[in-house]
Amino acid sequence: MRRPNQAPPMNGPRFNEWIQSQKVRVIDHEGENLGVMFTREAMEQAKEVGLDLVEVSPNADPPVAKFLDVGKFKYEAQKKANLARKSQKTQEIKEIKMRPNIDDHDYDTKMKKVVEFIGEGDKVKVTMRFRGRELSHGQLGMAVLQRVQADTIEIAKVEAYPRMEGRQMLMVLSPK
Repeated sequence: MRRPNQAPPMNGPRFNEWIQSQKVRVIDHEGENLGVMFTREAMEQAKEVGLDLVEVSPNADPPVAKFLDVGKFKYEAQKKANLARKSQKTQEIKEIKMRPNIDDHDYDTKMKKVVEFIGEGDKVKVTMRFRGRELSHGQLGMAVLQRVQADTIEIAKVEAYPRMEGRQMLMVLSPK
C-alpha cells in the first residue's frame, strides 16, 4: 500500500498509516475492546465506521489504538493543555527594601506589603541595605530581619536565612 503524499504527523499521536507496529489492541468508537488485531485490519474497520485509527497508548505492548476522529482528538487535547496552562500559578519573587534604622511606622507599612505578597502566594525577598557607617553595625540589620521573621512566622517560612552580599543583607520568605 502506498502512503499518501501527506507528511507524517509530527505533533500529536500517530494515526492510520503512520502506526508503526504490526498488531494493535483495538478499542472501537463506543469503548468496546475488540482485542488484538493486525493494524491493517483495524484500519479497514475504522474506515467502515468513518473514523480514523488513532494510537492512544504507543508504549503499551501491544500499542492501544482507538477509532476516533483525529481532528477532534487533537483539538480536545490542545484545549485540555491550554486549560492546564491557564490554571497553573507561577510564583514570583517580590522584593521589599529596608534600612537598618527603619522607623516603626515605615516598618509596619512594609510588613503590610509582605503579608499581602505572601497571601497572594508569592515569595518575598527582604533586602536590608547598608550605607556608610551602617555597614559596621550589621547586628542592627540582623535584628530587623529577625523581627520580620518573627512577625511572619504564622504565614511564611524562611527559605533563605539572612546573609550578607556586599552592602546588602538578604532573606527570602515563602508561603507555608
